[in-house]
Amino acid sequence: MNMTAPLTRLDSLLADIRVAARAPLAERSGVVAAAITPYLDDPKLLADKDCPCNPDRYIRHLLGEGDGYAVVALVWRPGQMSPVHAHLTWCALGVHSGVLTEHFFAPGAPPQPTAAHLRARGDTSHGPATPDVIHRVANCSAEVAVSIHVYGVPFAEFAEGVNLVLA
Repeated sequence: MNMTAPLTRLDSLLADIRVAARAPLAERSGVVAAAITPYLDDPKLLADKDCPCNPDRYIRHLLGEGDGYAVVALVWRPGQMSPVHAHLTWCALGVHSGVLTEHFFAPGAPPQPTAAHLRARGDTSHGPATPDVIHRVANCSAEVAVSIHVYGVPFAEFAEGVNLVLA
């Protein structure tokens, strides 16, 4: 008799990310973004995870780690946003619930706004580690939003290894 628990949707997501994260580095962020896409609309994805809000800032909740990457759920209250930043590692994100706005900037001192894109449930974005791709993610809506992010560093290295804050 097999006594193992059935795989949850989160288990399946993490397994698909594990495979996608083996893609060549130049393609990895896009391959990982494609791997998370089928899971974003699933209301059961985070059913077994407690992902509370923080009243002061968006908050990351670790969902899983693999060989050189970590998967987190970011919870955004209305009005919360990341700083303007580039990435020190590849990254992929997808919106699980709510609507986020991704603002893009041209390099400069200070970085200059160039575009804003609404990211609704099921939408993804991704990019390589480069100081020239500058963005900010914000919850400009009136409801809590949750996004799934995969970064190419272990969770213990997030403080110094993910964002190059520019403004």
